[in-house]
Amino acid sequence: MSLLGFNQDTFFVITLSVMIFGLVLYLFLSRSIFEPLFKSDENLQKTVKETLHELNIPISTIKLNTQMLEKKLTDEKAVKRLNRIKLASNELLKLYEDMEYHIKKEIDRVDITNFSLVEVIEHSLEKFEDLKKDTKIEVFVEDVTLNSDQNGFQKMIDNLISNALKYNNEKDGLIKIEYKNKNLTIFNKGKEIDTKNLFVIFDKFFQEDNTKEGFGLGLYMVKEFCDKNKIAIKIEPTKEGNRFILNFKNIIKE
Repeated sequence: MSLLGFNQDTFFVITLSVMIFGLVLYLFLSRSIFEPLFKSDENLQKTVKETLHELNIPISTIKLNTQMLEKKLTDEKAVKRLNRIKLASNELLKLYEDMEYHIKKEIDRVDITNFSLVEVIEHSLEKFEDLKKDTKIEVFVEDVTLNSDQNGFQKMIDNLISNALKYNNEKDGLIKIEYKNKNLTIFNKGKEIDTKNLFVIFDKFFQEDNTKEGFGLGLYMVKEFCDKNKIAIKIEPTKEGNRFILNFKNIIKE
């Protein structure tokens, strides 16, 4: 019996169950199911909003308790298992946030506002501080004001940085974020994306490496947001890694 109260096999069963629950929940509440109903049933809208709020409570509880345990545990095996729980709960939290955004944008009007590109990037990097480990992150971004759906834009940047971390080199990892000539470039050092996958990399549930955690929804949602907001996006694979390039000419606040 470990300090966490369960053995390794039990841990993996719990983790897998949590992730499957998150996926099933996402699919069940996805826009494709609810979109026709949102516009006609106010009671359903209210129920979904309340359900989203209730789901946030256990997710926040898991995160808070793992943070408390992290301060107390000293056993190496227990710490490793706790870190795996943190990764799984962070993945579930990200899934919840994506689901919340996509459902709410069908229920409520999306607000188009002015916001700072630098602040969005800083906020995103703060979220991934615990996950970056030894990855070096370089940021060369001048502040620019954008006019768009800030919540959706934030999630798009979150997904791109999350993807860059996930597919980075485990050793001498590097992420470089640059803004120049209305283009934002996010580069990650790692395996070059196979050219045959460039045509499907933005498809829902596609993952180039099936050993990685997640469900292949991140880049799909990035492309969906870009298309709706007239942001051109392209990928440049290189021997050193991969560049995601976004052109903001249509959302820059002059």
